[in-house]
Amino acid sequence: MIASLGMYDRAETAGANDRLWAGIRDGLRAHGLPAPETLTRGEHAYWDAWTAPDLTFSQTCGYPFRAKLHDHVTLIGTPDYGLPGCPPGHYNSVFVARKSDPRQSLTDFDNAAFAYNEPLSQSGWAAPQNHAASHGLHLPPHLQTGAHRLSALAVAEGRADIAAIDALTWELLTRHDGFTAQLKEIARTQPATPVLPYITAKGADADLYFAVTAAAIAALSEADKHSLHLRGLVRIAAASYFAVPNPPAPDQIALRN
Repeated sequence: MIASLGMYDRAETAGANDRLWAGIRDGLRAHGLPAPETLTRGEHAYWDAWTAPDLTFSQTCGYPFRAKLHDHVTLIGTPDYGLPGCPPGHYNSVFVARKSDPRQSLTDFDNAAFAYNEPLSQSGWAAPQNHAASHGLHLPPHLQTGAHRLSALAVAEGRADIAAIDALTWELLTRHDGFTAQLKEIARTQPATPVLPYITAKGADADLYFAVTAAAIAALSEADKHSLHLRGLVRIAAASYFAVPNPPAPDQIALRN
């Protein structure tokens, strides 16, 4: 069995994630379902967990869910992070640049060196590329970093000009990472994307998992809810994830320009 909550797990949120998992774990066990004692962390918390046949619980990105995972997992529900300007269970991406950069609008960054975490990231690749294309702009892939935090850091250190950061990650970065003082917000994508969904193995009882997860979130202390920026759990149909368009891959964009 495997369970992971790697998407927003960092030193400052690890304890709250552990307590969230303990609530879910105990809720599942109370219904006679087996669940691992602790969360898996590190490199195995992502694709290894998402594709494991004995997956108990995880959170994935919307792009991998619609592109590769949806036929192999059960969608449990969508966390609501109460993000500014976003409907419940939705989020967007924040374009960031260096404060010292004289450019002030996204239009000014047309053809600027773009840092992104990975090609299958909704908020770090798909959303900003779709947003740029809809405004007639080009953000050529300049640097793949492997993580939102590393993309923001690459901009702060001058290794890229602009990046798009998941709105919740940006909230956590500005709360905990001093280097963000060197960055400024340029724009945000439309807040129409469903938040990263909770998933379990294919064939599981989605309604039961939803009820257990919602109860575990509700039982968190206010301090833990604040740490995770977590407000509750909502039902968003898989079709809403599928409706989000997929942009060209980085190598395709690079070849076209």
